[in-house]
Amino acid sequence: MENRVPTGAEKLIQCLEREGVEYIFGYSGGAAMPIFDALVDSSIELILVRHEQGAAHMADGYARATGKPGVVLVTSGPGATNTVTGLLTSQMDSVPVIVLAGQTISAMLGKDGFQEADVTGITYAVVKHSYLLKDAADIPRATREAFHIATTGRPGPVLIDLPKDVTQGPCEAPFVDEVDLPGYHVPSHGDDVAIRQAAEILSNAKRPVLYVGHGAVISQAGKAVIRLAEKLRAPIVNTLLGKGAADETHPLHLGMLGMHGTAYANKAVDNCDCIMAIGARWDDRITGKLDEFCVDAAKIHIDIDPAEFGKMVTADVAIAGDARLVLEELIPQVSTADTEAWLDQCEQWRKRYPLKYAKQGGLRAQLVLDKLHEVTQGDAVITTDVGQHQMWAAQFCLSTTNRHWISSGGAGTMGFGFPAAIGAQLGCPDKKVWAVCGDGGFQMTQAELATAAIHKLPVKCLVINNNYLGMVRQWQELFFENRLSGVDLVGNPDFVKLAQAYGVKAMRIKRPSDVERILSEAQAYDEGPCLVVAEVVKEDNVFPMIPAGAPLSGMIVEKPKEQMAKPTGST
Repeated sequence: MENRVPTGAEKLIQCLEREGVEYIFGYSGGAAMPIFDALVDSSIELILVRHEQGAAHMADGYARATGKPGVVLVTSGPGATNTVTGLLTSQMDSVPVIVLAGQTISAMLGKDGFQEADVTGITYAVVKHSYLLKDAADIPRATREAFHIATTGRPGPVLIDLPKDVTQGPCEAPFVDEVDLPGYHVPSHGDDVAIRQAAEILSNAKRPVLYVGHGAVISQAGKAVIRLAEKLRAPIVNTLLGKGAADETHPLHLGMLGMHGTAYANKAVDNCDCIMAIGARWDDRITGKLDEFCVDAAKIHIDIDPAEFGKMVTADVAIAGDARLVLEELIPQVSTADTEAWLDQCEQWRKRYPLKYAKQGGLRAQLVLDKLHEVTQGDAVITTDVGQHQMWAAQFCLSTTNRHWISSGGAGTMGFGFPAAIGAQLGCPDKKVWAVCGDGGFQMTQAELATAAIHKLPVKCLVINNNYLGMVRQWQELFFENRLSGVDLVGNPDFVKLAQAYGVKAMRIKRPSDVERILSEAQAYDEGPCLVVAEVVKEDNVFPMIPAGAPLSGMIVEKPKEQMAKPTGST
């Protein structure tokens, strides 16, 4: 190859190697064949998946667990469109993922050639940026720019659409090390005046709350959050995706807030006189009814994306910048506030409204997840699907370490948990990685059992099987007079036998007395993937709960005795 001009595909792979890419998660096909061919001689390991959606979630899980971008390679048409769900997931949760999509030859663009899809247009709303390359000479520049854009500022997915003639033809362009994007600015340190204003508000607050989101995870702001909380004597709450940014076992931490957050976290937010969002975006599952959200509280908002300012909540002080850098400038300027009465009140709420679940009446999902936290000692990387199991895992599996909690928040993507765990396990081979899935979501990407088995990954998957789409059933019970529709998953396979058919070790939990033993056995098994199926009671509900569109004061902590009105907000 020394005296031969590389093809566009070979140049692309060389660019990826220069970016430090370890793995490509992909599924081959005609328009992408030159790229797959170039991978044969590469140091990059191809992880051949069973569906392109799985590839996108694996890359996402790898990126969230490591902080490094995940890379996907698919072919044109349906191959590319099968990644759209994964792109939406990554975009909503600010995850750096690069999707390389093969495309029909340039001369056939727009002519409905075989397996042609306008993937650039289709994905326009779910990527941070995209490229359609019509000249191989653009490959080195576009690749460098894609990695820069995906990983800087507010991270997000970037798509590169690659016509087959571009990757098959020669590419003489040199590598590119520097990017020149005049219209792309990344805030870092916040404005000094705004930081002084925030410090003054926080120092004078009697009932402050620090509200931590995924931006704090991304910027590794956790230690700074703890220092600020200890200096102010202020409680901390976190979003679903903010878990692990600041140690959830810290005495000042009240856990997750929002629709299924702890009652004491929501009580604190509802009664605070100052709330500071740190890398969080005032999601509707956090605020509930906006008109009644923290009406009399001063609001401070730190976010690296200025587009978030005023989108949901108008803050008194908005600071554009990296969460960690802003906090490090803010902390020396705040004074210790008089918050003893406030902290006493928060502790009273903690004691009055603890998380609890029934110990009788069959195997409870909450018990299984409570024990999972004990067995893993809070040190495992945990990924989840979406639904009741996700909320119970968030409540009972307290996270103490950054990047150890991986869940689809904004998009709420069923099928995310298991492939995300595969990506996380590849990125963190020395960590114990558990996927917590529902029986509905697991079946959407269960074919990736083959991917885990082939690579002998010691990833563990806990399927909480209640034979229902449990969260929807809960809503139908509470708000739709228990008129169940489209939620009974009759026809579920025997998940243990299914896993064994893929050559995966599998176990079943039926009794509460078996939970700890079987989870411990799975935790210790490192010879390959392991599936644990917990056959839990069919009808159980997640509490606390704030009905969608209701104010935080409308939170319910147990099943109401009377039928509730239909919620006005989104799910």
